[in-house]
Amino acid sequence: MTGTVLNCGYVPLIDCAPLIIASELGFADEEGLDLNLIRQPSWSALRDMLALGHLDAAHMLSPLPIAMSLGMGGLSAKIDSLMVLSANGTVFGVSKKLSEALGPLPFGQPSTLLERFKEIGNETLRIGVPFPFSMHHLLLRYWAASQPGLNIEAVTVPPSRMADAIFTGHVDAFWVGEPWGSGIVQAGAGSILMAGSDVWEFAPEKVLAARHDWVEENPDITRRLMRAVFQAGRWLDVDRNKPLATEILSRSEHLNLSSDLIDPAISGHLVPALGAPPIAIERFLVFHSYAASFPWRSQAALIAQQFGADAEAIEEAKQCFRTDLYRENLGPLGADLPGASEKLEGSMRVETAVSSTRGDMILAPDAFFDSRSHDFSAKGAN
Repeated sequence: MTGTVLNCGYVPLIDCAPLIIASELGFADEEGLDLNLIRQPSWSALRDMLALGHLDAAHMLSPLPIAMSLGMGGLSAKIDSLMVLSANGTVFGVSKKLSEALGPLPFGQPSTLLERFKEIGNETLRIGVPFPFSMHHLLLRYWAASQPGLNIEAVTVPPSRMADAIFTGHVDAFWVGEPWGSGIVQAGAGSILMAGSDVWEFAPEKVLAARHDWVEENPDITRRLMRAVFQAGRWLDVDRNKPLATEILSRSEHLNLSSDLIDPAISGHLVPALGAPPIAIERFLVFHSYAASFPWRSQAALIAQQFGADAEAIEEAKQCFRTDLYRENLGPLGADLPGASEKLEGSMRVETAVSSTRGDMILAPDAFFDSRSHDFSAKGAN
């Protein structure tokens, strides 16, 4: 039986998996929905399609709904982040030429890497990022700010074109979501030096986004969409399901990529350089575990702050992350809900038990590489 058709946009990255799995494995059908998944060539195209009403919902960079709602660039529209689709999943790497100049480096050491960049000279490093308002760019800015003498230029490159940009020398380095980092390694064009989680251990990477007016006009459809995607994310984080997830994502109608390119992110075992052994990265890409799908308003505040918002805009940004709808729509489904909707970002160094409705919520470490924490409560310093 065909359900309510929803036009859902996505960019072909592994972290669009909850939408694909919701469609393929019947989670959407169970909610009476037919997800029409519409592949987009770039984040700007997806942004415009959603803003103009050609899409009902979208797989979207976590800072983008905030930027659109605050009028920070491109088409402005009030956009809601209904839930987080994925945490982490990005990599930073360099071209083969720059790797040779840097010499041997330990994997996953952001401070050491910055020091080595400074040692090799003052030329501007051109670093490819998928979009100005992306977690990749936020992490790059946050990381590079600790080394103020370093000259870095962020260059916008669509994810699928990142390898070409490295090959041609258009950029010297890249910060991109999988599978495109692994693709650069497999092509022999560059190497991966760290994961995004080495800068912020548990960053909201993608969100399920929809226009605020559409959400207000379609509360029941919104609820059913959130439930379907929540169930898909929970399925994805079960180890025994990962081989099937890899096979489904690889299909021509979805990512149209080999399983060898998709498996590193799903399994959390990345090959940093051609011929090197895989490195196991804990919590490399998370869809559901550790309350990954919960849209913490403190994370929205941090995103807005890092992109230059003032105190009033930061408060407005918090409203983009719809913790209210998450609680209302997913609580009855059995989702464990945290006792608060904000937290001290960067304060957890180890897995930490927190107050929740079911009493068994464990949050992952969320520390920043510089050991700073960020408080956006009414009495917080930031």
